[in-house]
Amino acid sequence: MQLSANNSRHSEPRVAILLSTYNGVSFLREQLDSLLAQSHENWVLYWRDDGSSDATVEVLHSFAASAGQGRCVRLLHPEGRQGVTASFLSLLRAAVPSLGEADAVAFADQDDVWLPEKLARGLTALHGPDARAEDGGRLPALYCARQVLVDAWLNRIALSERHCAPTGFPAALAQNVATGCTIMLNREAARLVAASRAAPATLHDWWCYLVVTAAGGRVLRDDTPVVLYRQHGSNVIGAPHSWWQRGLGAIKRGPQVFMAVLRQHVAALREQPELLSGAAHAELSAIARALEGHWWQRLAVLRIPGLSRENWAETLVFRAWFMLG
Repeated sequence: MQLSANNSRHSEPRVAILLSTYNGVSFLREQLDSLLAQSHENWVLYWRDDGSSDATVEVLHSFAASAGQGRCVRLLHPEGRQGVTASFLSLLRAAVPSLGEADAVAFADQDDVWLPEKLARGLTALHGPDARAEDGGRLPALYCARQVLVDAWLNRIALSERHCAPTGFPAALAQNVATGCTIMLNREAARLVAASRAAPATLHDWWCYLVVTAAGGRVLRDDTPVVLYRQHGSNVIGAPHSWWQRGLGAIKRGPQVFMAVLRQHVAALREQPELLSGAAHAELSAIARALEGHWWQRLAVLRIPGLSRENWAETLVFRAWFMLG
C-alpha cells in the first residue's frame, strides 16, 4: 500500500503521529480530541489496530472522516496481533518515507490526553541548537518530557519524576528514561530506528532511546509536562510515582528479567554495527565479553563511564545484578 499525506496544509514542519490501538474504546475519543486541540496543527495520524474486539476501529474511522482528507492514514499490514513494539515500529517504517527535513515523528498511546503545546514544544527542541552537530548538521535527536500522572477519570495523582542523571550511552543499557507517550524523533532519528531490528523483549520507547544514543545522537529532556498520562488497570507499563517505587518494582521482578533484557539489547545492537558510533561499538564488545566471562571482567566493565542508573541506590542494585547475572 502506498502511504502518502498532504504536506501542503501548512508551511510549518509536519508531525507524523503514530497511534497503535488495542481494545482502546474506553479512552480513545479523549486522546483523539486532544490531537485536534494541538497548537501545532500540521500533523498526520498514522494508525494501526492490533486486533481489537471492541469498537476501537469504528471510533478511528469516524475520527478520520471528521478530521479531513489526508489527515489520517491507516496501516493495514502486517495483519494480526503484533504486540506493542512491533506495531509501533511498523507504523514508524510506514511514516518515514514521507518525512521532510524539518518533519518529526511522535508516538501516541490510546489512553492519554495530550496537552495543547505538546507537539510545539517537541518541535522547538528538535530544531534547537542542542540537536545540531558542531558543523551545523542535524544529529539524530529524541525529545521526551515529564507527564502529569492521572487516574482513569483524569484526576491528578502526581507529576512524574524528574530525571536528573545524564542521558546517553551506555546509560541507556541500564535504564530507560524516555517515556513513550512523550517521545518525538527528528527525521534522522526516525530513519535510524526504522532501519533497525529491535530486540525481542524490548519496548519501543526504550529501543528508540538505545538506538539514538548508541549512534551518538542527542536526548532532549523537557521538565515541563506535556501529557496527562492515565494510570489504570489496563496499562501496558504505567509509571511509578518516585524512584523508590520504581526500585521496589524492579526488586520484586528480580534480576533475571532485567538481565535477560540487557543481554538481548546488547546482542541486538552488536548484530547491527552500522547503527553504532565507534565508542558504542567498543563498549558493547567489552560488555558482551564480560557477560560471558569471569567476575573480574564484569567488575572492570562496570567502570565504563556512564554505565549507571539514576541514583546511587539504583546503581548499586544494577551493579549487583550485573555481577551476579
